[in-house]
Amino acid sequence: MEALAASNHGHATAYGDDPWTAAAERDFAELFDHDVVTLMVWNGTGANVLALGSALSPAGAVVCTDCAHINVDETGAPERLLGSKLMDLPAHAGKLTPDQVRSLRHNLGVVHHVQPSVLSITQSTEWGTLYSPSEIAALCDVAHEMGMRVHLDGARIANATAALGGTRETLRSFTRDAGVDIVSFGGTKNGMMYGEAVVFLDRDLARSAGYTRKQFTQLPSKVRYISAQFSALLSNDLWIDNARHANDMARRLHDTVRGHDAFDVGSEPEVNSLFPAFSPAVATDHIEALREWSFFYDWDPPQRQVRWMTAWDTTPDDISAFRVGIDHFLP
Repeated sequence: MEALAASNHGHATAYGDDPWTAAAERDFAELFDHDVVTLMVWNGTGANVLALGSALSPAGAVVCTDCAHINVDETGAPERLLGSKLMDLPAHAGKLTPDQVRSLRHNLGVVHHVQPSVLSITQSTEWGTLYSPSEIAALCDVAHEMGMRVHLDGARIANATAALGGTRETLRSFTRDAGVDIVSFGGTKNGMMYGEAVVFLDRDLARSAGYTRKQFTQLPSKVRYISAQFSALLSNDLWIDNARHANDMARRLHDTVRGHDAFDVGSEPEVNSLFPAFSPAVATDHIEALREWSFFYDWDPPQRQVRWMTAWDTTPDDISAFRVGIDHFLP
C-alpha cells in the first residue's frame, strides 16, 4: 500500500511508459534471471486469457485438467474470448502426467480435430498439491515434442516456491529451467491490492501480446499502480515470505482442527489450502452457520467437502478463533 501511494505522487505517462513499470520489468527479469517480457494486467482470469491467446495456433486447443481454474472457475472466459476449445483431462490430485498429454497425439494433423496447441498447468494446483520441477520438465518435454507451448497458471506461484525450497532458484527450477513458456504470476493472492503479471519466458510469444492485452481489456491506463506493487512484493523476496507465512498458517490450522469429530480434515497441507469433508452426522444448518460466521467455499458438494484457505495476513489468533467457532457451531 505504501508503494501504491508513492506511485500516486506527481505525473507519469500512461499505459506503462513510466519509471515504475520499467523498474518492475527489470525486477521480473532479475527474478527469473532471464530476458523476459512482462505485461501487467488487472486480474487472474485476464492473465490466463492473455497468456493462452498469445500462444494458441489456428484451430488450437488448450489442454488442461478437469479441475483447472480456466476450466471451472472463469465462467468460460477462455473459450468465449479465445474461441478455443479446452481439452480437459481427468486429474489425479490436480496434476497431469506426460502419458495423458501423449494420448492426444492422434489429433495432430487431422483436419477434423482441434489441434492440441497449449498445455496449461497450475502450480500450486487447485487441489493444493505441487508439481516437482522434474514433473513439470517431463510435461514440457512431451508438449514441446508435440509442437505445443506450456503455460503455467501461477495464481499461487509464491506458495509453491515457498513450499519447494523458498528461493529464487526454486522458482526458476520449475519454470525457466523446466521449459515453461509463459507464466501467469499472481500478486493479489499474495498481498497486493490488485494486479497480476504475465511473464513471457519465450519472448517470441510476446510479439503481439501488447495488442492482445488491449483487446481483452487488460491494459490499465495507470499501469504503474500494478508495477509499483510488484516491485515492493519482489523486493527482498517479500513475495516468498508472505507465501511461507500463509503455508505455515495452513499447517497450524490443520494441527489445530485435526481429529475433530465433525469432519475429516485430510492430510497435512503442502501449501495454504485444506479440504475438509464433513461427516454425514453433521447437520447442514450447522455447516451453514459456520460459513455465515466465517465464509468458505464448497469444493465437492456431494462429498460435503469444502475448502479452507489461509493467507499472507492470517494470524495464530485467527486460527485459534476459528477453532472456537468450529466447536461452537459444530457441537
